[in-house]
Amino acid sequence: MGFNKFDNGLMENLLVSIKLRNYQASICVGIVRKMGSNEAWEVENGIVIDSSDEPRPIKTAHRISSSSLRKKSDRSLGLNIRPLLLRRILINLQEVILGTKISILFVTIPFAIVAKYHNFGRPWVFALSLLGLAPLAERVSFLTEQIAYYTGQTVGGLLNATCGNATELIIAIFALYQRKISVLKYSLLGSILSNLLLVLGSSLFIGGIANLSKAQRFDRNQSDVNILLLLLGVLCHALPLFSQYSKATTGTTSPADSILLLSREPDEDGENETAVIGFWSAFSWLVGMTAVIALLSEFVVGTIEDASSSWGIPISFLSIILLPIVGNAAEHAGAVIFGYRNKLDISLGVALGSATQISIFVVPLCVIIAWIMHIKMDLSLSLLETSCFALSVFVTAFTLQDGSSHYMKGGVLLLAYMIIAASFLILPSTTDEANLIGAGFQSSIGFFAA
Repeated sequence: MGFNKFDNGLMENLLVSIKLRNYQASICVGIVRKMGSNEAWEVENGIVIDSSDEPRPIKTAHRISSSSLRKKSDRSLGLNIRPLLLRRILINLQEVILGTKISILFVTIPFAIVAKYHNFGRPWVFALSLLGLAPLAERVSFLTEQIAYYTGQTVGGLLNATCGNATELIIAIFALYQRKISVLKYSLLGSILSNLLLVLGSSLFIGGIANLSKAQRFDRNQSDVNILLLLLGVLCHALPLFSQYSKATTGTTSPADSILLLSREPDEDGENETAVIGFWSAFSWLVGMTAVIALLSEFVVGTIEDASSSWGIPISFLSIILLPIVGNAAEHAGAVIFGYRNKLDISLGVALGSATQISIFVVPLCVIIAWIMHIKMDLSLSLLETSCFALSVFVTAFTLQDGSSHYMKGGVLLLAYMIIAASFLILPSTTDEANLIGAGFQSSIGFFAA
């Protein structure tokens, strides 16, 4: 009798234990389901989920625009691989390399390197390097966004603003190093013009055609602030040009030195998303891709004259029109996509924001870097270039003054861009003479060689 009671008690304890385990398992399944596929994947791969109340990085227009060209990866592909390190490497390759819709252009990078070091045609090196820069620029934006999830809003925003123009800045530095000041100025001016006229014009035109039956409106406050900053940039470029033709510039200093001092100024003492890769993985990829951008930028700057001679296209056209279009293709495409979706605030944020960053941040930074490198670079552009810059800002300002959009407004901006492109294509190549640097000559339009 006692043995049976003991046996029955043991069976009851086993049943209670089994029910408790089943209950715990059902709770875990429910938690995993509530977590969603992203967080479940992170737990599976040993990534700690941040459940704190820390604010997520602010979604800027540039980030939203870049995300429109990204594609979600099948994260289950690497889960069956046992070695943790190999699994993480494969997941990183999948997210970083294959996580963009223009990943096919990565193929052009090794071809550009082979073409460079096996003495293929230098125009081919230029073309392949230019195509390779397109996916790299988009991936840099993705990686800075990943880092921002770990560093917070302030550091992440600063990193995104700095690396958002990494391609233009690196090309500018190599142009400075090779004393090709005109290529530098042309490429930065081209970035501003392409954002104001091509990108914004395409967004308004395509958005207007796709939304004929809807009223298209946007936030005027954003556009007004950016236009004011762009007008400040126009003023900074126009004053050195005016001083060239002013009779008041006399004395012991030459006009070129006066413009240089004006450019430098006097010396003084004194949707809740989560990260898909880890901080150090994102940082390592960012360093590696920046190095590849630097390599391709050196190829582009070093072969642009040969491409110009071979194709019969002026260097000014290649630098002002072709370089910005290809180098920022991913960001530009994102802005046009959101214009098509009638989300013009994002399109304006990308187009006007990029133009403002180049005019107010990158151009003065290049002057300071040239100053450190003892290279004579100023803010002066030629009369044609300054006029194109100023008129583009004025046309854009009038287009956005009422806070509404129409496809005809976009068409006007596109026509203005085509006219400017044709001007640099067919006008006499007097400005291209500034690229014949090496003998240390001074051009009459404000470009200087040390």
